[in-house]
This record gives sequence, C-alpha cells and structure tokens, in this order.
Amino acid sequence: MRWCKSCVLPDSRPNLILGDDGICNACKTHQTKPQIDWKARELAFKQVVSHAKANAQGYDCLIPVSGGKDSTWQVVKCLEYGLTPLAATWKTPARTAIGQQNLDNLIALGVDHIDYQINPQVEGRFMVKAFERFGSTAIPMHMALFNIPLNLAVRLQIPLVVWGENSAFEYGSQDEALMGFKLNHHWLQKYGVTHGTTAEDWLMAGFSRRELTAYFGPDQDALDQQGLRAIFLGYYFPWDPETSLSVATAHGFEFAQGAARTGYYDYADIDDDFISLHHWMKWYKFGFTRLFDNLSLEIRNGRITRDRALAIIQEKGDQTPHEDIDKFCQFAKISRQRFLEIAETFRNADIWQQRSDGVWTIPDFLLDTWEWQ
Repeated sequence: MRWCKSCVLPDSRPNLILGDDGICNACKTHQTKPQIDWKARELAFKQVVSHAKANAQGYDCLIPVSGGKDSTWQVVKCLEYGLTPLAATWKTPARTAIGQQNLDNLIALGVDHIDYQINPQVEGRFMVKAFERFGSTAIPMHMALFNIPLNLAVRLQIPLVVWGENSAFEYGSQDEALMGFKLNHHWLQKYGVTHGTTAEDWLMAGFSRRELTAYFGPDQDALDQQGLRAIFLGYYFPWDPETSLSVATAHGFEFAQGAARTGYYDYADIDDDFISLHHWMKWYKFGFTRLFDNLSLEIRNGRITRDRALAIIQEKGDQTPHEDIDKFCQFAKISRQRFLEIAETFRNADIWQQRSDGVWTIPDFLLDTWEWQ
C-alpha cells in the first residue's frame, strides 16, 4: 500500500490515484477550489432555478433528504432561492431518535415531505444477500436513496432533483466528466455504491420484481422525455462539512457533541444505526476506515495537520461498531458469528497478512505503532 503524503488515504481506496509526487487526486482536486468562479456558479444555479420554475406543474424541485446536516443545508438553500420543494426520504429500518428529530425540524422549515418505507422483511433479506455477495449491507440503501427520488420526480412531473455533494469531486475521480453538476446513469454506475448492479440483477437472488419495486429506477426514456435535471448543489456552492453544519445548526439541526459514532465527525451518520457497517467494511476491503476519509477532508480544509490526523487515528483505532452489528443481526435474523464469517471472506489478501499467531496485520500500514488485534 502507498499512502498520500498530504492526506491519510491509501491507493487502495477506489478511484484514488497517487501521482509521482505522492499526492492523491482528491487532494489535487481540492486545491482547484479557490480557482473556481463561485459567482459564475451561483448565476448558473439561478438559471437552473428559473428553468425549474418555468417547467413546473406543481413542485419545482425534489430534494432527497435524511436526518442529516447536509439535507438541512440543501433545503435551506433551495428555499433561499425561492423554490417550492417536495422533500423525499428513504426511511432506514434503523432510524435513530435524533435522526427523526432532525427530519421533523427540516420539514418544519417549510416543505412537503414523503417518508418512503420499504417492507422490512424484503429489506433485511436483500441486505444479507448484498453482504454475502459484495461485502456491503448498504447496496439496497443506495439503490433506494437514488431511485425513489427519481421515480417520484417522474411520476409527479417535477423538473429538478437537488442532491448535495458530488463524491466524485470531493473524494477523487479519474473521470472529469463525472465531477460536474449532473447526476446521470453513468455517475450512478460508477459512484452509486451498488457495485454496478441494478434491481434487475437481484431478481435471480430469490426476489420477485414486485418485491423489489422500490429499487427499480425510472426508464431512461422517461427521464429524457420529461427533461428531468438531477444536479449536485455542491457544484454550485462551496461544499464543506463545517459550512453545511453551520447553516444546519442555525436552522435547528442538533447533535450530541463529542460523541462520534463512526469516523471523526460527531454530527455525521447520526440518523442511521446501520450506516456504520458499510463504513466499517472498508477496513477489510481497503485497509482504512471512515475516519481516514473524514480526517483527509479536515487536512485539505486546513483545520488539522497530517501529524494530528495520525494521532487521532492511533487514538480511535478501527472503530468496530459492535452495538450496530448486534442491532443489524437482530434485524436481519442472522447470528453475529455468521455476520463476522461473511465479513472475513472480504478481507483483501493483497493488503492483509496473517501472522503465525493468527493475528491479521497490514505490513505497509500508515502507523508503525498500531496495535493489531
């Protein structure tokens, strides 16, 4: 493994490339932000707003939301520019109390809202199948997150869907065409976190088409005919977790300070008890965790040094989400032993080596002082 000399991410991270200078493409992309003409981007967003209003038959935009800070930021921005949104949520089967509280607060800002819940029996089976096949319990979540809003927009003839950040821009991409303002089929295939699968690909896994109705996206012809635009708000306005947090808290968003569930931010991933499992599997597959991603953003934004980030990693360890694993196993009706057996099948043999005492280690790990268990 090779590690970026600027942040703390390894070249095992998907879509991350280290240059000859040892700096990753995500860090280099971030360095271009000061050169972006943000005033011109804002004018472009105003044109998007005007187009949506001119083509609306009711709601002029749809905003996919959860109980997170970014969702609040998206709603605030759209309301500031005079849009009349419909907010739509895929309801996680593990929604937290603080997630519900923040979602209620977001709705109270002045939007209509649809809370879309999938049959938990189907969802539980699908999550286990996805975990067994790809080592990710979150494939059904991401299919629902992206397809439910698009389906609603088509059926309700809403001309605009407004997403938050573009992960291809924020975390690195080899394809510049995917780093802009548009979410399209190509972007979903690459960054939709479904391992390139669609609901159609899971029909052979013991599911009927009717059971997976919520996971199917709209027909591409329907999207083209309607002229639906799906954009990233982070293209038009500088996206920074601290900025969106500031806006969100000013509008009623709440979180428990100093109690990060996974990663570095105590205000992130607080609305869903199961998202930690998705982040944790990076450890097996790629040799890093959600914490590394978060700290790399903090380094790029100049809020911490790389040395400080290394100290935090040493302090927090691999952040295994024991309680969330137990909750998921109860929901999905599998044993904890079975869960860990499945996780073990995705340990990356190109990264991990097992010592004679049975302990797994990463020989080229970022920290020489790491305590392997």
